[in-house]
Amino acid sequence: MKKPRVLVVDDEPETVKYVSANLRARDYVVLAAEDGRAGLKLASESVVDLVILDLVMPGLDGFAVCQAIRKQSDVPIIVLSARSQQKDIVQALDLGVDDYLTKPFGVEELLARMRAVLRRTARTAVMPRPPLVLGDLTINFADQHVLVRGHALHLTRTEYDLLAHLAANAGRVITHRALLQAVWGPEYGDEAEYLWAYIRRLRHKIEADPSNPRYILTQPGVGYHLATSV
Repeated sequence: MKKPRVLVVDDEPETVKYVSANLRARDYVVLAAEDGRAGLKLASESVVDLVILDLVMPGLDGFAVCQAIRKQSDVPIIVLSARSQQKDIVQALDLGVDDYLTKPFGVEELLARMRAVLRRTARTAVMPRPPLVLGDLTINFADQHVLVRGHALHLTRTEYDLLAHLAANAGRVITHRALLQAVWGPEYGDEAEYLWAYIRRLRHKIEADPSNPRYILTQPGVGYHLATSV
């Protein structure tokens, strides 16, 4: 069985050493970098299954590293940062981060989050349903392609999973907790900011006017649903 390869990028040597030792003890292959530029170089030159990324680093910070990685790869990214303000979490999610864990952290929680992300990105099951055509939006479940006005969209795995789950339940309001658990995993449920960020990302990709959405609709205080007609 292939060992998962994890890139750890953090300017604190103690954190790199602690995380790396715990991951290697659990049979992960670990690559490590102690600044953003070195981390981005490794991400560009190496095949990795997951990136664990600090935000506050000298030179190239974690936000810039994430933005650069997302231009070339859909590799899942977990932020591990001392920054706990919601604006930092949302900014990271807006750039395509898959999960966010604040320092200090427990290694078991980090491992659980890693397992959840790796499970999600490794899904290969094909959903046995015909394509959904809704106005200018087409979702082909068989090959997991999404078209808007005939043009293929580039979606990350999490973006696609979220849209596909809404599409599979079109017309039905899905609560925040149910969406989080269906898409991110049973370990989740209270991370509402994850949904805010990813719904916003999807709307910017599929809606002609993201501020006045026709496809992904909000039920205030409850959740979201995909329209059945536009």
